[in-house]
Amino acid sequence: MSKTVFFIRHAKSSWSDPTLPDIKRPLNQRGLRDAPFMAQLLSQQIQAEVPVFTSPAVRAHTTAQYFADAFNQEIEIIDQMYLAAPDTILNVVRGFDDRFDQALLFGHNPGMTSIANWFSQTAIANVPTCGIVEVRYDGETWKEFGLEKTIAIRFQYPKQYFS
Repeated sequence: MSKTVFFIRHAKSSWSDPTLPDIKRPLNQRGLRDAPFMAQLLSQQIQAEVPVFTSPAVRAHTTAQYFADAFNQEIEIIDQMYLAAPDTILNVVRGFDDRFDQALLFGHNPGMTSIANWFSQTAIANVPTCGIVEVRYDGETWKEFGLEKTIAIRFQYPKQYFS
């Protein structure tokens, strides 16, 4: 038995309104292109019931909504995912319901790049916007998810598909 989490950085956000608080920044045009594309791509790669968890930030929630729609799922907002450090992200994963073997988790850099590197065999300099790092844990419960028996098995991002 194994558990798989997809660490997904939010799609590209807009900086066009400097008066907006960071948590309220929306996606920009590239983000609005990339998020539905990557959601469809991932939904073709995995055909399972996959819960969707996200940071409360508008840019993360909007990105997650495209994926939730592609998987016909609801979104659960996890407040501590907003600008979360790797330890916090790991604790969130350890709290997932064991009835699910896979989950999507949306967040921000630098936390997403840092946690991806905890599990990657090769260094990932940066998880770009809307990048997906698939991490598999060879175990039966999320509460034991950690550095042992856990490995990043796939890393994909929009610029692999768009020039």
